[in-house]
Amino acid sequence: QVQLVESGGGLVQAGGSLRLSCAVLGRISSIDVMGWYRQAPGKQRELIADINSGGNTNYADSVKGRFTISRDNAKNTVSLQMNSLKPEDTAVYYCNVRSKIIISYRDYWGPGTQVTVSS
Repeated sequence: QVQLVESGGGLVQAGGSLRLSCAVLGRISSIDVMGWYRQAPGKQRELIADINSGGNTNYADSVKGRFTISRDNAKNTVSLQMNSLKPEDTAVYYCNVRSKIIISYRDYWGPGTQVTVSS
């Protein structure tokens, strides 16, 4: 059974930093993209950043220049360094891992970790 375990959330003042980490427990074949999503109260879940197996990254405009995503393929971990945090970054952050086998995909999700940024 596969589990994604997130860590690093918490409460921080505006302008501060947090680092989120996600570890894959269990075996996932052919991991393709690893990423982070967030969902604020009353809003839809949105993609924040992702990184493919080749190391190419993609960021939401709202976090470009402030957040950095990285992954360790050997350890099957993905991290999100969040700097210059703003109150509007407050949300539950979810780790996502997508496996690709030929033309089919499967998504795995972590339970979420709360990030709260105070003004």
